[in-house]
Amino acid sequence: MPFIDSKITVSMSEDKKTVLKTELGKAVSILSKPERFLMVGFEDNYDLYMGGQKLDKGAYVAVSLFGNASKSAYEEMTATICKLYEKELGIPGDCVYVTYHGVSDWGWNGQNF
Repeated sequence: MPFIDSKITVSMSEDKKTVLKTELGKAVSILSKPERFLMVGFEDNYDLYMGGQKLDKGAYVAVSLFGNASKSAYEEMTATICKLYEKELGIPGDCVYVTYHGVSDWGWNGQNF
């Protein structure tokens, strides 16, 4: 039950959203989670500031998942996300924050896991 929510400073075409959604669907296996339960959200044209300066190109990516993953899996996922956002959106890795949120109670389809 992962959810990857991205707040991005640049505009995203529907094609870019599709590419990112597809690539994140592949990457979620790093966290031992199936793509079939992955939910992805994008908020583009979002104002982000780092060190008091407005970023022309930046992203905040929050990854929530039922349970937790290993530190090494989180490290690999962060590297994958940073590379993907740089390749597809031109956002340098040093302007991408990635956070992880393990959730112990997760509901879906009228029930909790």
